[in-house]
Amino acid sequence: MPKTTKSGKAKKSEIPSTLKKSDKKAQRTYAKAHDAAAEQYGDARRAHQVAFAALKHTHEKVGDRWEPKKKKGPSDAQAKGGKNTNRKTQEGVDANASKSHLLDVAKRLEIKGRSTMKKAELVEAIKKANRKATTKNR
Repeated sequence: MPKTTKSGKAKKSEIPSTLKKSDKKAQRTYAKAHDAAAEQYGDARRAHQVAFAALKHTHEKVGDRWEPKKKKGPSDAQAKGGKNTNRKTQEGVDANASKSHLLDVAKRLEIKGRSTMKKAELVEAIKKANRKATTKNR
């Protein structure tokens, strides 16, 4: 089912719950990428993956929503790769961001022990906090 209206706006009833709480650009990016991929590939699962990969280039997941990134680009090795890429996804956490940025996100998410964590540990802790926030707010 198309995720955009004829005018190109995202259909709120057709997008994932975390995007309903996100800005219009995040919604539009996901919806347009999904519709283009669905038309090209004819596969709903692949269209969903392509749409999230596109979204991860402009937004990062913080808690139960997607927020614009300061610097555009893939958020992890999976988002950077092509159709045959089969790496572990960081679930929207911008793993390519600086440790300082990740510490700021961890602080906003009230992650305990963040000041002693290495960058990879911060990414994992943020993923866990994001999952928890998304589940809580569904």
